[in-house]
Amino acid sequence: MTMNDMLALLAAWAERGWLRALDHAFAAFLAGEAPDADPLAILAAALASHQLGRGHVCLDLEATLADSSFVLSLPPDGDESDALLPAAVLAGVDLPRWRQALQHPALVAAGDGNTPLVLAGPRLYLRRYWRYECDVRDAITARLADGERLRATLPPSRAALDVLFPKTGDRSDWQKLACALAAGNAFSIITGGPGTGKTTTVVKLLALLQHLALGHGGALRIRLAAPTGKAAARLNESIAGAVQKLALAGLPDGERVRAAIPTEVTTLHRLLRPMPDSRRFRHHAGNPLALDVLVIDEASMIDLEMMASVLAALPPAARLILLGDKDQLASVEAGAVLGELCRHAREGRYTPATRDWLFAATGEDIDPQLLDLVGGDLDQAVAMLRHSHRFSADSGIGQLAEAVNDGDIKTVRRVWEQGHADLARLPANTALRPLVVDGAADGALARFAGDDKPVGYRHYLELLRREQPPATAGQDVFDDWARAVLKAHGQFQILCALRRGPWGVEGLNRRIAALLHEDGLLPAHQGWYLGRPVLVTSNDYGLKLMNGDVGITLALPHDGGWQLRVAFPSGDGGIRWVLPSRLQAVETVFAMTVHKSQGSEFTHAALLLPDRLNPVLTRELVYTGITRARRWFSLVGDRKVFDAAIARRVQRASGLLDG
Repeated sequence: MTMNDMLALLAAWAERGWLRALDHAFAAFLAGEAPDADPLAILAAALASHQLGRGHVCLDLEATLADSSFVLSLPPDGDESDALLPAAVLAGVDLPRWRQALQHPALVAAGDGNTPLVLAGPRLYLRRYWRYECDVRDAITARLADGERLRATLPPSRAALDVLFPKTGDRSDWQKLACALAAGNAFSIITGGPGTGKTTTVVKLLALLQHLALGHGGALRIRLAAPTGKAAARLNESIAGAVQKLALAGLPDGERVRAAIPTEVTTLHRLLRPMPDSRRFRHHAGNPLALDVLVIDEASMIDLEMMASVLAALPPAARLILLGDKDQLASVEAGAVLGELCRHAREGRYTPATRDWLFAATGEDIDPQLLDLVGGDLDQAVAMLRHSHRFSADSGIGQLAEAVNDGDIKTVRRVWEQGHADLARLPANTALRPLVVDGAADGALARFAGDDKPVGYRHYLELLRREQPPATAGQDVFDDWARAVLKAHGQFQILCALRRGPWGVEGLNRRIAALLHEDGLLPAHQGWYLGRPVLVTSNDYGLKLMNGDVGITLALPHDGGWQLRVAFPSGDGGIRWVLPSRLQAVETVFAMTVHKSQGSEFTHAALLLPDRLNPVLTRELVYTGITRARRWFSLVGDRKVFDAAIARRVQRASGLLDG
């Protein structure tokens, strides 16, 4: 294939929406700068840019040659066109041939330099992301090196840990072990599934650190952050309650410790303070954050660029503590940092020295199966919480999520067959209307136990009308109404895997709005209308709205009539009322992608699968969708598609731990 043929092909892919215009433009620019380059090098550059748009830090050449359709997700969203596919273009190309094509000194280097691309083993990077990966690796390695010094100088903490974690059973208390492990490291991770107690553990960790600090000078400067506004708001609520519930009477300075634990949570962007019209932040290595400890929740949502920025802005002596579920979907942006760092969390890989130090600090034993004589420094800083307090032993949601996470198809089928009261599987062809209106398809309500049944969108829309205050009511009454409507709306959510197609967010939001309008629950189904739920899709610092915030379109009295306003919850428990005309980056959210749902929980979550397997359908997506449900979970779709998705894992291309 000639260079002109390659550029024509990339242009055709971009026209069909397979590649972004940016991917094609990047490849065309490189071809113009190096017209003597091998067309396979230009193809690799376009695909590396394409992969960035899909959340991959780099293009894995070897994996692409093995299964280009899955690795590249091309064609996307089930496009069955007869266009020339990547597999056909790469037919007959092996890894040595592709690497040889990339040997162009103006385009590709093996490391430092000024070429736009970097080739590291079988991985091709855009230089900026190769630099981010190197920076993150180096910063974490430096902080891990401080762990041995910290553990050697850490004051005795056994008595304080015994107060914070009183013995309640015979098994090892992994919350207590995680607390000690994090206290003994400058960089640490506490991971675990829903309900395993990550927030409880970190609050007790902060109590321990403040207790030790108050006994040796003064309180630590602690900041709490999360990747999105929604995640920050959730942590704000949960951590405030956890601090108040702390049993600190056994500590001599218990109330001083409680007062020294912060409860205000900010987003990472607000913490770092972005510079206008720039990717840069005001806090960086030359202007570090003023803190001693930084805790970041929902760390699975942190992309590589943000992690590099956070680590650069940390003072050298500060601690960084990450919380998150390693098995959830990674950030939409490039990088699966938490998943990479927790690659061996399940196996533990603790050294005998770590076991002995933890026993001395906590009195808790580590299962011998979690020991490894050659465990790495990172392994000694990662703690996985293994017992869920949210889902009981007989919870169908809990059992289903665990079986999906293990990729155990037989157990998944057995869980469905057991008829759990909190699970329902519904047919795609007849389920949509009854599901979104009332919460279950015909006959499915029998699967849910008790008088307290799952709800659909009828619940919040009827409450909206029934409880709407009169025009003479005060603002506090309208705020209470908005809070009630927002709470009712949060009881149910449709989750999707795709954005496009009949089972994607774009099509489903239109269909659901039309169905609710036909049933008389909405006054309209296009434009702005009373009851329309919207999702903020990018940060708006002027309006104090963050990507992921959800609001409901309501109405306030205005000039003798009513004016539509969108009500958003504010971080302090209040309501922020915004004119629709001021919202420039929102979309209807009767259905949202599983990606966008991260950091949220719903009383009843329904996952709608497409009618055929798609490259985005993976075990992590299904697991994340299931674990958004607190009390009820409904699956809509074909069982074969569901089983096939569980068999496939996300393979984010990265070399973070391979450098």
